[in-house]
Amino acid sequence: MPRETALRLLGEAEGRLLDVGCGGGSHTAAFADAGWSVMGIEPSSAQLELARDRGCDVVQGYGESLPFDDASFDAVVSVWTHTDVDDWAHVLREIARVLRPGGRFVYVGVHPCFVGPHSLFVEGKGVPELHAGHYRVAGRYEEAPGISPTGLRAKVGATHLPLALFLQAFVDAGLAPDAFEEPGVRDYPVAIAVRAHK
Repeated sequence: MPRETALRLLGEAEGRLLDVGCGGGSHTAAFADAGWSVMGIEPSSAQLELARDRGCDVVQGYGESLPFDDASFDAVVSVWTHTDVDDWAHVLREIARVLRPGGRFVYVGVHPCFVGPHSLFVEGKGVPELHAGHYRVAGRYEEAPGISPTGLRAKVGATHLPLALFLQAFVDAGLAPDAFEEPGVRDYPVAIAVRAHK
């Protein structure tokens, strides 16, 4: 679902695409198959090895300090990353910097309203169990009522941004959103998708 959503929102492949937080390259390879000239960036050397095995062109680095020239990409995409960085606003400023004027940025990630320290929503099934006192607190968390003891976040933690702060970061970076989606058919969406232009 996130890959298909990202590809649709990106639209017709036109030039150079940067995949921020490309992980093992499964999405990166799909973007290349769609006709983009793709460069992936990822901090994990183990994930980069998987991406290279898939034939992806990737470099090691962080979204907060992209090692690329200003206005060097026609489009940027990122999937499932905003909860893994400490400063989402800084990442978006860097994305805006490397994006050419008029270029588009597509993001697909967890829905801040239904996934986070405030919401126990195991595997995105059923009705989220909401807990007061956590939703409006932005920042890193490793323990919270919304952390399943058997889930990934219990092991590695996550960063939470309330919806308003998440979206305001796009505007503050000079990225003008023109499309919002809540992909999937669940009553309570697990994901949110945003397309913005510089």
